[in-house]
Amino acid sequence: MDVIPPDIAAIEATHAVILPHIVQTPVVRCAGIEDELEGATVIAKLEFLQRTGTFKARGALSVMLGLDDERRSAGVTAVSAGNHAIAVAYAARMAGTSARVVMIRSANPLRVERCRHFGAEVVLADDVHAAFAMAEDISRSEGRYFVHPFEGEGIALGTATLGLELCRQAGEFDVLLVPVGGGGLCAGVSTAVRQLNPDCRIIGVEPVGADTMYRSLASGKPQSIDRVRTIADSLGAPFALPYSFELCRRSLSEVVRVTDDELSAAMRFLFRRMKIAVEPACASTTAAILGPLRAPLAGRRVAIVMCGSNIDWDTWAAHAKFQ
Repeated sequence: MDVIPPDIAAIEATHAVILPHIVQTPVVRCAGIEDELEGATVIAKLEFLQRTGTFKARGALSVMLGLDDERRSAGVTAVSAGNHAIAVAYAARMAGTSARVVMIRSANPLRVERCRHFGAEVVLADDVHAAFAMAEDISRSEGRYFVHPFEGEGIALGTATLGLELCRQAGEFDVLLVPVGGGGLCAGVSTAVRQLNPDCRIIGVEPVGADTMYRSLASGKPQSIDRVRTIADSLGAPFALPYSFELCRRSLSEVVRVTDDELSAAMRFLFRRMKIAVEPACASTTAAILGPLRAPLAGRRVAIVMCGSNIDWDTWAAHAKFQ
């Protein structure tokens, strides 16, 4: 696919457009994580403090605020296990339009409630494949614009603003860890950081049970899986798509995988050592540090993205296996 990555000027322009509707989330030093890495410095971009609770607001706003009046007035639709749906509902309110979103029936009830809180109509589907089909039908029959959860230039420009902020806030770092679901977050962030900090080693982190990007990069083209098998449902994309795949291929140094047990352990670790309760996807970068990357990251200046957290206590405790 012939892809021209967004340049810094375009990313800065997008940042200016969405900034009135987002917060510049903080970057903090993580002493608790540093204690696990010999001689390392670890800083985290706390995107779980973003409006709507995740980074997803950036991409949704980027897309919707870029629509012309006719498309915007027709409304939007989307597919999501929860976080993207919440972001689209919020962005629709900010853009002055309506949202009818398709969510997976097994989605966390808190996320469904949050989506409705921002004014969206929620339609439930049995699985992610059925959800995409339903959203396509809504788009076709009602003329609503489909806001993809991870694919396209608008999404990449939005998520790239996170990378832009991180580089401005943190200065240079040796290694960056970014969660990978469908690839929208990783595509945008890695594209921005690769231009601003070209020597940085950028590592995507993906759950073993939804390793579409890992498989795609290994094969050289977008791949799919038959079913998502991970507690990190926010990273549970069933397939990779050309645009986000190509940006990841150009900017990522590698993708590492973490197991559900490693995700659970990282959730418990973050609660005990940093006093935060985050969803499995948000704990993925910490899981990589505590697991497969513990030795390689010793002595390095490491930045991690904590991508978001919309989770209730009972679900958190079940996934974290907390006692």
